[in-house]
Amino acid sequence: MSIEQLIQKCKKQDLKSQEQLYKLYAQKLFAVSIKYSRNFQEAEDNLQDAFLTIFKKIAQYKNKGSFEGWLKRIVINTALQRYRKQDVFQIIDEQALKEPEVEIDNDQLPLPFLLKIIQELPDRYRMVFNLYALDGFSHKEIAKTMNISVGTSKSNLARARQILKIKVENFNNENNSATSVK
Repeated sequence: MSIEQLIQKCKKQDLKSQEQLYKLYAQKLFAVSIKYSRNFQEAEDNLQDAFLTIFKKIAQYKNKGSFEGWLKRIVINTALQRYRKQDVFQIIDEQALKEPEVEIDNDQLPLPFLLKIIQELPDRYRMVFNLYALDGFSHKEIAKTMNISVGTSKSNLARARQILKIKVENFNNENNSATSVK
């Protein structure tokens, strides 16, 4: 069955087709969800909520653009909506900070470590960092999506990068110390 046929059956609330759609996209969408969540359990909750929204609103998908992109947008919006309800997006009135450069040596930094330090960021910083650095949103798009100013988006990104830079430097220093002790 083609993806178009699967979508059409899901639009008719066919449970088997919904299950098939879930199995087809759950893993990819979980990878999106975990970027916007504090931990694994929260990512699972956000994914489940997103799939409820997907099945509820699938009739709104008009076969224009990428279906996977449409699904990812729902997952991101579901996570953002959870944080909006928790009022974690604080509007701060400050000029945009210069964004620090963060050099990452992929050979020395394990992916689980990178994911962990991103998840440890304060919610508003993590959301802006993920939207900008990982999903390619502009500051204008982030400001609109999160209902914050462009300056706040830039400031939150700069602060996220500063925090990540410190954690990466600490990791590198610890590893360099451990290898020099040997």
